[in-house]
Amino acid sequence: MPTSPNADSLFRPFQLKSLTLRNRIVMAPMTRTFAPGGIPGQNIADYYRRRAEADVGLILSEGTVIDRPSSRNEAGIPFFHGDEALAGWKNVIDTVHAAGGRMGPQIWHTGATRGQSGWTPPVPVESPSGLNGPGDPNGVAMSEEDIADTVSAFASAASDARRLGFDVVELHGAHGYLIDQFFWAGSNARSDRYGGETLKQRSRFAAEVVAAVRTAIGPEMPLILRVSQWKQQDFKARLATTPDEMTDWLVPLKEAGVDIFHCSQRRFWEPEFPEIDGEQGLNFAGWAKKLTGAATISVGSVGLSGEFLAAFGGEKSSPVGLDGLVRRMEAEEFDLIAVGRAILGDPQWVTKIRTGDTEDLKNFDPASLAELV
Repeated sequence: MPTSPNADSLFRPFQLKSLTLRNRIVMAPMTRTFAPGGIPGQNIADYYRRRAEADVGLILSEGTVIDRPSSRNEAGIPFFHGDEALAGWKNVIDTVHAAGGRMGPQIWHTGATRGQSGWTPPVPVESPSGLNGPGDPNGVAMSEEDIADTVSAFASAASDARRLGFDVVELHGAHGYLIDQFFWAGSNARSDRYGGETLKQRSRFAAEVVAAVRTAIGPEMPLILRVSQWKQQDFKARLATTPDEMTDWLVPLKEAGVDIFHCSQRRFWEPEFPEIDGEQGLNFAGWAKKLTGAATISVGSVGLSGEFLAAFGGEKSSPVGLDGLVRRMEAEEFDLIAVGRAILGDPQWVTKIRTGDTEDLKNFDPASLAELV
């Protein structure tokens, strides 16, 4: 088992606008597909409650989809629209608050991506250009009316999150899903104002979504945008190959209303631009914070060997030390750290790190993906 570093930097409070957290640890959003008919039940509320009771600073829900045709690519993904689903989410947030936790929904549209189960959406999927990626047609290209309706659906979901009492809202703009498909030249071949040769041009859709959500939730509720360079369609894809390109991408999104960038990497310790600051240089979240001045969340294989995509292939993982994470947190490279599989498989993970109980840290078994631990 790993030795325990001085983890005090992980347990400093964090405050931004209306949000106050007891520590810097975030439960990463992880798709679970345990919502029959799109409705989150008591089992989902209890799943998040166990993390709130065990010291998680901020819980981000699994991806929850907006009110658009075929906005999800698996049948068990929960809705964030409709009276029954919203009543379920009201129970979730009330349960988490009763346990002393803080939480936000991750609001999502899966675009042209395909699910892993082979489930087929009821109507053709929509995306910028009817492409899942280069040379991979799927579904239909969105009209400007579709785009306007989708922007409104994101805003409506965010407004509902505020009404239900959630503490933050996160938009999923990463991993090759709809918002990210607009960013990526490999899936956005549009010739209108939502396309373009540059990343800045292709960010128009995201900026409109962010601005609409900001109006819907008001100025004080923090808005998080999850972004990534890599795509599930192409692990080596890079949207921004230089700091200048990253500035052109992210600064307009901050100006539109993003408070926190949730910068997804497969491995959080990997430098984003090693040609500039070396092999121990700033990671994605570090560069995003430096270039935009916004708060950032880092994420990617925290606390476990291997990386999360391998878990879907059945690969087990074992606990590893947090020395590198602590070093980066002490340097204030980023503000918050999201943890996925370690917390998915062990609700008590944060408490064990806080108390130094590293001997009791659990291995990660992909069997955990088939149940709500």
